[in-house]
Parts: sequence; structure tokens; C-alpha cells
Amino acid sequence: MGITSILLAFIIISNIFLGATVVFLERKSVSSTWAWLMILNFLPIIGFILYLIFGQNLSRRKIFKWDHNVHERTKELVGKQMLEIANQESPFSEPILKEYHGLIYMNLNNDEAPLTLNNSLDIYTDGEEKFHRLLEDIRAAKHHIHIEYYIFRSDFLGHEIIDALAKKAEEGVVVRLLVDDEGSRRLSKKLVRLLVQAGGKFQTFFPGRLPLLNLRINYRNHRKLVVIDGVTGYVGGFNVGDEYLGLNERFGYWRDTHLRIVGEAVNSIQSRFLLDWNQASGEQVPFHDYYTLDQSVHYGEVGIQIVSSGPDKKWEQIKNAFIKMILSAKKHVYIQTPYLIPDESLLNAISIASLSHVDVRIMIPSKPDHPFVYWATFSNIGLLLEAGARVYLYQNGFLHAKTVVVDKRLATVGTSNLDFRSFGLNFEVNAFIYHQQTARRLADIFKEDIRLSKELTMEDYEKRPLMIKFKESISRLLSPVL
Repeated sequence: MGITSILLAFIIISNIFLGATVVFLERKSVSSTWAWLMILNFLPIIGFILYLIFGQNLSRRKIFKWDHNVHERTKELVGKQMLEIANQESPFSEPILKEYHGLIYMNLNNDEAPLTLNNSLDIYTDGEEKFHRLLEDIRAAKHHIHIEYYIFRSDFLGHEIIDALAKKAEEGVVVRLLVDDEGSRRLSKKLVRLLVQAGGKFQTFFPGRLPLLNLRINYRNHRKLVVIDGVTGYVGGFNVGDEYLGLNERFGYWRDTHLRIVGEAVNSIQSRFLLDWNQASGEQVPFHDYYTLDQSVHYGEVGIQIVSSGPDKKWEQIKNAFIKMILSAKKHVYIQTPYLIPDESLLNAISIASLSHVDVRIMIPSKPDHPFVYWATFSNIGLLLEAGARVYLYQNGFLHAKTVVVDKRLATVGTSNLDFRSFGLNFEVNAFIYHQQTARRLADIFKEDIRLSKELTMEDYEKRPLMIKFKESISRLLSPVL
């Protein structure tokens, strides 16, 4: 028997073993399980390699380590709020909190995400405006600057932010920059050295342990967070790069949504950053050193829960919250997402809302940034159109916003797309907002975007060329592992 035959036999036997592992030992979804079985059976050699790189399961691993005292206080607060909800005590007797107490309770239960009420926020949909304000906040920092992005490029914007961070580090401000190893793989080492030599700190999330091979490449930190002096926080869809300023000809204007939050919710954003930083750095930075918010100050009246999710978690927290939101709708559901590849549970929730005479409107880009993902998105549109949802294709550049608005009373903005990757493979974070004025503003923004969009009707959808339908079908089969 030749070496080729031996190698092939080894791969086939390994594929059988991996297939059994996928079916019996790992807690993958049914669709993901079938997708991997197809790949392993029909592409045995390539499938074997792909599974080694992309198929490992993190759900049983404890990746993040809390500061013990802070975690105990958080659990105590979560338990207190859950009891207050059960007894309908203040503040959960207030109309909007009472109406959505089930969602609040679920986020407390699933993610230990405390509800904070002493907040104000600003909404940014334009990259120039968002980064102008961020740079102002960076330059005004006195104590610390914590920044975490999935993509951080070495272009004009990247240099501008690094320069600002380096200057603050030289002034003695604590500066920490955390980026995803894969998303920011092209970040210049020279640019990083500029920050480190100035006294700043830098880490990458889930770096490859082997040259040219990262066995954790499928699990990416997709979060975009900033915390400045423990008082001001940012969360949303913008990464750091010139394309987010609309300077990339391929995409044109970049339409995204980002929040600037001031108040108690920033403590939750801070916790998320420090958990991620400590995991990446191996340090144990004391959380209490960075909870510098003055609790006696009145910042605003916006209710916010900061909810995280990731492949290390038992529950898909953000996806479950989306479903809970959508099924609570009585009048409207407005969704903006660059990728619409939901699993059956979320697809059914959107369809049920639409079939129940709720005005469901979904906005997606009119141009792809990832072809397979875009085709997979379109493969789901037909069912939603049949259910009565209205679908819009954003025409004025590229739509990257990740927002859901319900009844102009409840909203979420964050980093999570409505797709398998965000729900099961990426580390994500979203702000869930219980504030009528904010929800109305986000609904108004959605309606403004409709004027820059083209509605996709069922008649238009059915006219798709046969080749496009074929691409959509293949992409849909592979969507659980895209």
C-alpha cells in the first residue's frame, strides 16, 4: 500500500471520527452539524483540514476570568434586580420597564447583564462625526483609555488615532489597545511600536500559536468598544479604517450606527473590555481601579443593558434577546443588518411577527462585501417577503449598521449581525436600550434611510437569474459554517 493510500485511509477514518464527534459530543446546531457532515463526506481532504481550523468547539472552555470581588457584587446586583422584577418593585414598576421585564430578566439570567438607568447617549451614523467625537474624548482623557476593535487599519484614520493615543500615553494616561488578531492582521508593527514606545499597551485577541496557522481563526473578537476615564463609552458597528470614513471607492459612503454612552452602563462596557484584555494579555488588571464613575452624578434617564455573547457561552444571549424583542412587538419591527443569515428560530420569529400583522421592515446592503455571505442573505429574503415583511436595499453606499427597533420604544445597537457567525462563532456585544426617545430617534433614522433605498418586492425577487439562485442555494447550505 502506497503512502498516498495510507494517507487517504487515515483522512477517511479521521473524518468518520470527526463526524461522530460533531454528532454525539459537540453541542452544535442541527444545521451546523449537517453542514459539517456534508463537508467532511463530500470534500474529505479539504473538509478534514477545514474542520481542524474552523470546527473546534469552545463552548466547554472558560476563557474569561472575572475579578472575584467585582463578580460577586455583579451577581448580587443581578439577583436583586431579578427579585425586583418578580415582585414588580421600583424601578420595574415603571411602564417601559414593566412592559419589557421579560427581556430584562432574560438578559440578567443569561448574561448577568445589570440594567442601568442613569445614562445619556448620542447616536452616530456617520464615520466622520463619530471619529471626530472619539478623538475629542481621547484628547480630553485624564486617567485611562481602553480601546477594543475588530479591525484596526494602518491608514490615515489608524495613524490619527494611534498618534492621539501615543500623546496621551506620554502624558501618563493609561492606554490599552486590544485588536482582533485576524481582523487586524495588517496592522503595521511600526505603528504599534509608536504606541508602545510612548508607554501605551497593546494586545491581540486569539493570536495564532503556529506560524501561518491559527487553529482558533474561526473564533473572532468582533467587538468594538471604547472606555474613557470610566465615564464615557462607545459601542457599535464602526471599525477603524478609512473605509469607515467613506474613503473607499468600492463601498462609497459607509452607513453604520454607533453609540456614545455616558453614565452607569459604562461600568458594564468596562467589565467587558477588562475581561477581554485580561484574557489576551494574561494579566489580571484589577477591575476596581477602573470603575471611576461618580455614581452621585445624574447623567440621564436612558435604561441600558450591555449584553455579551460568544462561542464560549452556553446560551446565544444576543440572538435570544433579538427573538424576545421581535416576538414582543405589537406594531413595528425595524431591522438593519449587513448580513441576514438567521437560524431557524430567529427566521421563524421574524416571520411570526410579520404574519401577526406587525409592520416588519428589513434593510440590507445593495452591494456585497463578502459574496457568499451576501448570496446566503438573499436566500432568506423570499420566505420573509412571503410572510409579509418589507425588504429594502440600501443604495447610498454600504450599510453596516446592526440595529433592531421595536414599537419605537425598545431598541438595540451593537456589533452583532443577524447571522450564524455573530450568534455562534464571534465574540459580540450589544446595548439594549429601554428608552422611548432613543427608540423613536432610531426609527426615524431607519425611515430616513428608506428614502435612500430601493424596496425589493416579491416580483423583483422572483426575477433573479438562475445562476444567482444557484449561488444562493449553495451559500445557504454552507451558511452555518460561513
